[in-house]
Amino acid sequence: MLGQIFNLIRFDPPSVRSVIDILALAVIVYQLLLLIRGTRAVQMLLGILSIALFYFLTGPDRMLELPVVHRVVGGALFFTPFVVVVLFQNHIRRVLASFGTNPLRTLALASHGPERIADEVVLAATSLAGSRRGALIVFEREQGLRTFIETGIPLDALVSYDLLTTIFLPGSPLHDGAVIIAEGRIRACCCYLPLTSNPPLTKEFGSRHRAGIGITEETDAVAIVVSEERGTISLARGGLIHEDLEARELQEILKSLLISQKPLLARLGWPGGQRPEAPASDSPAPPSPGSAVDPASGTPAPRRPADREPVERGAMGESR
Repeated sequence: MLGQIFNLIRFDPPSVRSVIDILALAVIVYQLLLLIRGTRAVQMLLGILSIALFYFLTGPDRMLELPVVHRVVGGALFFTPFVVVVLFQNHIRRVLASFGTNPLRTLALASHGPERIADEVVLAATSLAGSRRGALIVFEREQGLRTFIETGIPLDALVSYDLLTTIFLPGSPLHDGAVIIAEGRIRACCCYLPLTSNPPLTKEFGSRHRAGIGITEETDAVAIVVSEERGTISLARGGLIHEDLEARELQEILKSLLISQKPLLARLGWPGGQRPEAPASDSPAPPSPGSAVDPASGTPAPRRPADREPVERGAMGESR
């Protein structure tokens, strides 16, 4: 018995051709996974795999052994290739077009420098806030946002100050909705995001802030919201919103976010990180009226929207 097991697991010395064969297959599988990452296609694929597993378990001499169900499920699996082509036709067409244009581009993800991206976004947000122009910018993190990207207008452009300020020009066809940044590029604009289901927000914030909080409730994304009524910059993450950020503070947060996640948590005082101690000569800024105070540091802490008092709303639906 043991001899048979050892014979089964014994490997022959790999040849160069075998290594190339395995690497080519790994690249193909990896590209197929990238094809469906962050979309509803993942659930569809899991459904197809579940049906295939059920077909295997109901076969003869198997755990369930249901002959009628086995034949019916087998007949349904016969049409699986056609179903896959219909369900994934848009994804297949996009990948084939991208591979035909530039084959090497689909073999690796481009890196565009997190520090440069943070500088461009901060500069654009500061300029938009100074001119009282609203904006909503969302950063994709571990969880894919392709479902929301597909609701907008695809761009696939480099992140730049000029492009962001142009998108959010008042009266521009592209200024409504959100800009989504993923993998170091602006993937789409005019994207529709889910609004938060927190009831107090309907009285406190406009739709832009509620959409920024809503996307962070459903995913691990981070949203930057520029208020056109107050000219302030806010950052939402995990259903929390941190308001009235200065340019330098926003820049530090974004760089910490794009490079490593722990400094962001520490900077905002959210669970999971420790706030760095300020120098002895610096006096803490006084908290705004009604804001929560961190008892350990005596500094304002981010609050959940449900804990805040109602504020006046402007004519455009934004908070004061």
